[in-house]
Amino acid sequence: MRRMTVDELRREVDHAAPIQAETESSGVRLIRASGVRMTAVRWLWNGWLAQGKLQLLAGPPGLGKTTISTSIAAAVTVGGMWPDGTRAPVGSVLIWSAEDDISDTLVPRLVDAGADLDRVRFVTSSAGSFDPATEMAALQREAVSMPDLRLLILDPIVSAVAGDSHRANDVRRALQPVVDFARATGAAVLGITHFSKGAGGKAPIERVIGSQAFGALARLVLVAVQEPGEDGRRLLVRAKSNIGPDGGGISYSIEQVPVSGAEPIRATRIQWHEQVEGHAADLLAVADSTPGARSVLDDAISFLHDQLAAGAVPAKRVQESADAQGISKASLRRAEAALRVVKTKGGFNGGWIWRLPTEDVHEGAQGS
Repeated sequence: MRRMTVDELRREVDHAAPIQAETESSGVRLIRASGVRMTAVRWLWNGWLAQGKLQLLAGPPGLGKTTISTSIAAAVTVGGMWPDGTRAPVGSVLIWSAEDDISDTLVPRLVDAGADLDRVRFVTSSAGSFDPATEMAALQREAVSMPDLRLLILDPIVSAVAGDSHRANDVRRALQPVVDFARATGAAVLGITHFSKGAGGKAPIERVIGSQAFGALARLVLVAVQEPGEDGRRLLVRAKSNIGPDGGGISYSIEQVPVSGAEPIRATRIQWHEQVEGHAADLLAVADSTPGARSVLDDAISFLHDQLAAGAVPAKRVQESADAQGISKASLRRAEAALRVVKTKGGFNGGWIWRLPTEDVHEGAQGS
């Protein structure tokens, strides 16, 4: 049999039947690049939050991550101003939180931030509590009926991982439904997470608790750190961005104020300040080297005060939240002693209940 020449082989390929877009046996699809229409990134907050993408907000306890997220949510519901002077597009927001109570923490913060509460929905389940590790597809089916959905907040994002949050393969598989939700609905997904213990001095992305797959899957990673100085200011820094500029930050502080028209209810509020230039690694390195920078015990004390500021809480719930934030049992015990936590037994078969000493309740909580 005569061997075909190179030119004959080329002509054979040119006249071959085109590759099928989809095969019945495997379901694999091959998309030709020439048939793809290019689109620009759609920004919820230009350079900071992208629609249709997963992004993270990470940091130690007590720096106001949840308060930042409710401030962002409020701006979206009313088309408010972002800290850089640009305006948010108006839309609806979904919030799921495993760590904060809706009635005494989240709604007061939204009200104080000026949110349109009709545009905010809290994610629950007919079974009681929503589980992001197993119910993201069901949430997506509900959310596609909300054409004005702009933002989903998941707090904490680690709860979406049913497996080992320190194993890259487990994290990638678990977060794929979250990524699919963002793509299908066009909403920005903001996952709240924490820094791992002893993260000082590490690169920004390496500080995020759990596998580095969290930071790899997110298109943007924002981090909250303590700002140098004695005025208690913090920095919101862009630690990573695959779709826009990274680096730079915005200074902010946290206030606790009575909610207008709902005294004696109090809420934490974000007060935004000036923009800060610089690479994320440099900004975090300055924060690490600042005299009086937060210690592991400082973080544990701030966390525990935030947990108990609104009143008594079951010890089991506090311990579960501490585990999720990477706070060790030893640090939690030291924080208990520092705050003089009062412990009482909750009834005949009840567990232990923790509360702050009476004179400390409602004083100085800085928000989670």
